[in-house]
Amino acid sequence: MEFRGPSAAKRRYDIGIDYLTKNLADPSAGQEAFDDLVKDLGPCVESWPQWHPLFQRARGRRDKSLTSISDLTPYKGADHTVYFVRGFVTCPYSEEVADEIVSQSREIQGVHAYKLRQKLYSDNAYPVVVESYDLTLEADGTISSREALIWFLDWITANAKGSEVAETWWNIRSYLLGKPHGSRSSISVNQHVGSHMRKILDVLNESGVFGPILESSLDMLSKTKRDRIGQTLMEAAVNSWDGASKSTEFELRGEACVARIRDTFDDGDELSIRVSVADSSLFVSGFYYPKSGRLEFRDPTGRRKVAEKFA
Repeated sequence: MEFRGPSAAKRRYDIGIDYLTKNLADPSAGQEAFDDLVKDLGPCVESWPQWHPLFQRARGRRDKSLTSISDLTPYKGADHTVYFVRGFVTCPYSEEVADEIVSQSREIQGVHAYKLRQKLYSDNAYPVVVESYDLTLEADGTISSREALIWFLDWITANAKGSEVAETWWNIRSYLLGKPHGSRSSISVNQHVGSHMRKILDVLNESGVFGPILESSLDMLSKTKRDRIGQTLMEAAVNSWDGASKSTEFELRGEACVARIRDTFDDGDELSIRVSVADSSLFVSGFYYPKSGRLEFRDPTGRRKVAEKFA
């Protein structure tokens, strides 16, 4: 299904306002405060891109791989949190924790934090708003193109040092676009920015700066093709199986395949099957029901070049 930013933003708005106001003694006052936050901080999101400055500038050396704000030192104790494009509101039950988040956040360059007078989430919570001064929004509520690409470049190039493999766009687009997202845009990032990010990532991957390219997600293929791949490999595994062994090997379309087979409940009703192709370049797993001959399988994962031989 095509990603539609306004519809996705409306869904996140409904989730956010319900979460932060339904338990209040005066929900209407909370809703008014929430709408003011949307005007200031932009649309609600499920998660940010990993290059977002509120991540980038809050990470210490030991926090480099952390992806949850509550784990980052300046935001320790963050609880009952809702994200917006250029900031977040969090509602800890401890006023001491709230004060500490404000104090720590204000030490970060380009970040402002303050306690909100209006209660959110609970009448016993102490809402704190943290926002980035380093982000401005386009008319559609997404991060401005220039700023988004600058922050993205800073993050992606910093990850080159120490990298062992290159991740494809399809593997890591959630980290680059934030959630919810489509193939090249999200609530935080418009299609212009997403397209340029993908081009930059492809060039860097081809240069070898990150190491050999690792493919996993096959979302670039249509659902019909992914289903055909899964069906083809699962059927071949069942047809090559002798009915008793725990594994079977076969060749299909020029590739060596190995299937591991296990009686799920030791009653002969359901077999769990995992097929590995071309030295683990492609995987598919699922179930076979001998009595009915029915197959079920999950989306395959692996390298596109190998997968397309079975599509």
